Amino acid sequence: MTDTNKTGVTLPAGFHAAAAQAGIKYQNRLDMAMIYSEVSCRVAGTFTTNQVKAAPVRWDQHIVYDCGTARAVICNSGIANAATGQEGMDCCRKSAEAAAGALNQTIAAGKLGAAEKSAEAITVDDILVASTGVIGMQIPVDKISAGVEMMIPKLSSDLESAHLAAQAIMTTDTVPKEVGIQVEIDGKTVSIGGMCKGSGMIHPNMCTMLSFLTTDAAISQELLQKALSSVVVDTYNMVSVDGDTSTNDTVLLLANGMAGNPEITEENEMYQKFCEALFEINRQLSRKIAGDGEGATALFEVTVKGAKDKASAVTLAKSVVSSSLTKAAIYGHDANWGRILCALGYAGIEFDPEQVELWLTSSAGTVKIYENGSAADYSEEEATKILSEPEVTAIADMHQGDGEATAWGCDLTHEYVSINADYRS
Repeated sequence: MTDTNKTGVTLPAGFHAAAAQAGIKYQNRLDMAMIYSEVSCRVAGTFTTNQVKAAPVRWDQHIVYDCGTARAVICNSGIANAATGQEGMDCCRKSAEAAAGALNQTIAAGKLGAAEKSAEAITVDDILVASTGVIGMQIPVDKISAGVEMMIPKLSSDLESAHLAAQAIMTTDTVPKEVGIQVEIDGKTVSIGGMCKGSGMIHPNMCTMLSFLTTDAAISQELLQKALSSVVVDTYNMVSVDGDTSTNDTVLLLANGMAGNPEITEENEMYQKFCEALFEINRQLSRKIAGDGEGATALFEVTVKGAKDKASAVTLAKSVVSSSLTKAAIYGHDANWGRILCALGYAGIEFDPEQVELWLTSSAGTVKIYENGSAADYSEEEATKILSEPEVTAIADMHQGDGEATAWGCDLTHEYVSINADYRS
């Protein structure tokens, strides 16, 4: 498995991307993205656990759970199409109809290449839809349709098109987020590309985010879904920025089989290699989301080891990474180990505080800050230096067992309040 300097959703064979300025809410910036596959894809997905589910989430759940295949994804930023009633669902259908119709016309005209000419006609059930932005506003469908018309002529397999698509799905994100990984499976190079957005209203199970993953691996729909569901647990579900879980959280994984590897139909060595690569790409995307939290100045990583079991480690790590007081201390470059110990203590997991050891580490060094039930002998100056780096890790060794987990978040800054006070304006 290798990272590659080629990133994004067009890295795998047969995938194209495009972006457009549709003026849905934002002006003079990209706000629509499209991903398209030359051939039909197996599709898997995971979705928000919020009881209030946006219309695109319900639309995509139908395609993933009832259909299992797709050809394209269209996404808009600025308006979430959440809490929009039947009109919101009608918007999803009209968006899919616009995309399917325009794609079929373009394919029939031979403008997307020979591979598509032999494909079956694209239907509304082949189009996945996603939205992100303000809750409660209706999306102007005419602008969605116009955006689709703008994007289809721009569809391209080049990396620049993937990069523009990653820009188009941003809301309060400060940077586009893309990753690419390649792995050899039975003598064939399999690629996985991904892009995501997420900066605020982010909390585990799942965090507020959209993630679109593409692969040219040949794999059954059943195992594709199993692989995605398994890696989400230790990646996106371990991210917390502000304790709020969104209405629109969606991860979609499309596999078109164009790498030419023997189809993965069993949980064998090929499947394990695929899962390892899929985990790594989602781990990297999760870190990018956490590090770009609204107003953040630092990625805050929490690793709990020595817990009595994995479940306990997960609970403890999430408790620390979600602690507002701890996040504020990270922002202040303050080695306030009491905040960390307190967050461990109210997580609901039994442990002996006098057995716990705490460290802080970054590219500037590592320092132990707590042991034997009290502060360790450390330099506050050295600790402040460590906490002043853009990526900071807190490590807690519980000395109970072999359970281990890592969670990701960010510091809590004045800017976070400013961004969210003005979000609708």
